[in-house]
Amino acid sequence: MSRSSILAFIAATLVAVSFTACSGKSKPVDAKGPFNPVYDKKTGKLTMLTFDSKKDGKIDTWSYMDGTRIVRIEIDRDGDGKVDRWEYYDANQKVEKIGLSRQNDGKVDAWAYPAADGSVARMEISTKRDNKVTRTEYYEGGVVSRVEEDTQGSGRIDKWETYRNGALAMVAFDELKRGTPNRRLVYMSDGRVRAEVDPQGTGNFTPVK
Repeated sequence: MSRSSILAFIAATLVAVSFTACSGKSKPVDAKGPFNPVYDKKTGKLTMLTFDSKKDGKIDTWSYMDGTRIVRIEIDRDGDGKVDRWEYYDANQKVEKIGLSRQNDGKVDAWAYPAADGSVARMEISTKRDNKVTRTEYYEGGVVSRVEEDTQGSGRIDKWETYRNGALAMVAFDELKRGTPNRRLVYMSDGRVRAEVDPQGTGNFTPVK
């Protein structure tokens, strides 16, 4: 089910829920309908909408709500019983980020941040799957342009990747733990790889002889 279809479903559901609320009933007339709203028992506020998009008897979409405001949508796209997409919404009801499970096991370990045109602007990845971001990929026009990575898990970037037209052009390493690269590999257009070093940390790299 596409994201636009899900949002259309939620919008239609909210209209129905609002109508039901105005009628003085706490639950929709047809409890077996396409949606199932869940309310806070104390406040009566809408907290969740569930949906069976494939109509196979299995809930595959969970929309966490704060009344009429969408907070988060979780989706099981392949029907294996595990969530594989998490959509987080800001106060303006726009997608702030999208969570993904790289191993498709129901555990979120990557977060995509959309650009204004809907393409991916940035991807944050927890390489150890411990909810700590250690790799950040930056995109331009939907194509990766550069990457920053904390390979040691120290909280400090020690590896930088630069891409040209989606292909790796250079990778630099901080092996001295000073916060700046001291060695890098430059990928030439003819297929050769040139190693360069900057032992003094001045930003001036010289080829390794």
